[in-house]
This record gives sequence, C-alpha cells and structure tokens, in this order.
Amino acid sequence: MKKIEAIIRKSKFEDVKKALHNVEVNFFSYWDVTGVGNEKQGHVYRGISYSTAEIQRRFLSIVVNDDFVQPTIDSIIESGATEKVGDGKIFVLPVEEAYRIRTGEKGGTSLN
Repeated sequence: MKKIEAIIRKSKFEDVKKALHNVEVNFFSYWDVTGVGNEKQGHVYRGISYSTAEIQRRFLSIVVNDDFVQPTIDSIIESGATEKVGDGKIFVLPVEEAYRIRTGEKGGTSLN
C-alpha cells in the first residue's frame, strides 16, 4: 500500500476528483492549504499584483493498493495540469498497515 499526497490548484479539484473516480479511486481526504513555492515573480491581474507562490491550493491524501499507484498518479497529472508554474506536486509514501474500524479488517482489503 502507498499513500499519495498531492498538492493541486483549487481550480482543478473537480477535474482531478472526476479523474480519480474514473480510475476507481473513490475515497480520499482533502484540505484547503496555502504554501510557499519557488516562483519569485509576481503576476498582475486587473491591476493588482499577486504572487503565485501564495495562491490557495488543495491537499489530497489518498491511500491505495500498490496496483493503483500509477493509475492514480497518471490521473492526477493528466487532469490537474495547466502547463503553467504552480500546478503542484505529488509525493508517494509507503504505508505499513491499514485497518477498517467498523470490521477490524486489515491490509489492502480494508481499502475497498
């Protein structure tokens, strides 16, 4: 099992959510976050200067069985990309164990 953490643009969240459902990833958690990125230059929109490093993002936390890792990553990249600076990042971490609280199931079957 792996935990996939993705930081994406809030504006792409609905597209990413739909793409995840299309690859049968139907459960994940998410939070609204703000972070600091590598972008150093500001942008001007309607006469107001702002930094893309401080734009609101959405943080997704997804735990999947090993065979779902690459389809999950691919769906996030394909649906979340705008090809502009600030599209986000994806991190993959190992998960040692998972339990379903209701039944006590453990392992990969607890994710279904």
